Amino acid sequence: MQSKVMWLKMKKSKELYLLFLLPFLYFIIFKYGAMFWMIVAFEDYDATKGVFASQWVGLKWFKAFLREPYFLTLIKNTLLMNIWELLFFFPAPIVLALMINEVRNNKFRRFVQTVSYLPYFFSVVVICGLIVNLCATDGLINQVISAFGLQKISFLNRPEWFRPIYILSDIWQKAGWASIIYLAALSGVDRQLYEAAIMDGASRWKQILHISIPGISSVISIQFLLALGEILSIGYEKILLLYNGNTMSTADVISTYVYRRGIISADFSYGTAVNIFQAIIGLATIVLANKAARKAEAASLW
Repeated sequence: MQSKVMWLKMKKSKELYLLFLLPFLYFIIFKYGAMFWMIVAFEDYDATKGVFASQWVGLKWFKAFLREPYFLTLIKNTLLMNIWELLFFFPAPIVLALMINEVRNNKFRRFVQTVSYLPYFFSVVVICGLIVNLCATDGLINQVISAFGLQKISFLNRPEWFRPIYILSDIWQKAGWASIIYLAALSGVDRQLYEAAIMDGASRWKQILHISIPGISSVISIQFLLALGEILSIGYEKILLLYNGNTMSTADVISTYVYRRGIISADFSYGTAVNIFQAIIGLATIVLANKAARKAEAASLW
């Protein structure tokens, strides 16, 4: 009987289930299906022999990565990049959402939302092309610097400038899109609370501080926990397009190292082992952070 009722409900909402089908297949094929290939990390994988005929080596590649002379530099660069992301990028969409929520003119509000969302749809190649042109020695930024009588800076060849450029470009590109979830949460805050606060003489700042932020605190907590789960993971595409020999000391992270070793050098077993190492650290981090959130009686993932 229950299965029949469920089937009738699915038939009634078939359009929604069809929309859900493609992302569902994507995760099944490229996420869960790909987990089978984790076995490669425990083998001396030979593409000519295949997965089942390759020699089993156990934890050899994990030990090799831990003994890698470059290991500590990779961990340091990856951690610092993600810590910078947590410190500067993570609050950006929250602040943007709070600011947009305070705009009362609907036309201006839609305009701001559109402008802030737009960069997210640019490809990484386009974004990096803009960064290279802006930060070039004869680029717009250096033209402004020289106009004030200061010496030009070769931004993309200075290791100390790589992280600020990466984080600022991330904020510009992704903060608008990431603010959607916080705007959705703000729309669920009871408007009567704002009306009561206005009657009590609360300023706009106090309304934000005592109503808006507490109203979305659970969403902030969950998003923060998810961000902690990626503490050793960071996208390699933008880094690959921006770094060079001069900035490797601060720009090279685990994902770019895996790309060079696993893809370019075709060392598939080693690259897979490093990716599993990243995943284990991320899992451990998110489990511990979730446990701490539960003890603090904050919103948690489970």
